[in-house]
Amino acid sequence: MDKDINAIRVEVQTHYIAEQSDPAQDRYVFAYTITIRNDGDQSAQLLTRHWIITDGEGHTQEVHGDGVVGEQPRLRPGEAFRYTSGTVLDTPVGTMQGSYQMVAEDGQRFDASIAPFTLAMPRTLH
Repeated sequence: MDKDINAIRVEVQTHYIAEQSDPAQDRYVFAYTITIRNDGDQSAQLLTRHWIITDGEGHTQEVHGDGVVGEQPRLRPGEAFRYTSGTVLDTPVGTMQGSYQMVAEDGQRFDASIAPFTLAMPRTLH
């Protein structure tokens, strides 16, 4: 595959935070660690984020905002940025997906997509 400026790769790791969750109150807390890697030919800066969070009953919420964890990281070719954030669901299983809006050093704007990933309390998926 040819490299291009839009070659931003997003990797996700998730885990359930039992000590902050309260299943009796339909409160399930998850952390996710994101690694954003620039596999392209030029620097790119993350401007905004857009998340679609869906719980196990199909209820969705959308989140829009500037940057991630208070930063708008600029990634040179080959660089990566990692951060951890979290979300709260009303169900023990859900999904997240979305995109980061990026700008390349030549001024071109593009979206780096975040493939759907599952949030699940341990022992709820078989």
